[in-house]
Amino acid sequence: MKNKYITVFSIAFIIILIDQITKFLIKINLQLNQNIPIIKNIFHLTYVHNFGAGFGILQQQKLVLIFISIIVIGLIFYYLDRIKEKEIFLQIVVGFILGGTIGNLIDRLAYGFVIDFLDFQIWPVFNLADSFVTIGVVGLIVYLWKK
Repeated sequence: MKNKYITVFSIAFIIILIDQITKFLIKINLQLNQNIPIIKNIFHLTYVHNFGAGFGILQQQKLVLIFISIIVIGLIFYYLDRIKEKEIFLQIVVGFILGGTIGNLIDRLAYGFVIDFLDFQIWPVFNLADSFVTIGVVGLIVYLWKK
């Protein structure tokens, strides 16, 4: 197996693992909608069920969101062959996007919603998978911009 596949899949696997463990810990330790201030009025842990996508869009569109996730995963697999072995940064950001997408897809398939818990009070509540997808997409944009 080529190193690029090991890099992308290892990063994705680690992200999925961390994402699912944190969501599990939130689910077993907090009540739904429970809010625990970590830094009062700045950062809280707030356990919510998100039936939509980021910023509350596509609420109650589970099948659409599952389909979009599968398309994203399919596109990553399709384009993976085109990533060169020396393009390490690209491999990392693709691993972030893949891991985050699969992390949230697992929730949608298992529960019908995504578990969110990171609450900065001025932003909608989100999770680690969301963070990795966002970082990955920003990284991909930067990479493509510089290319």
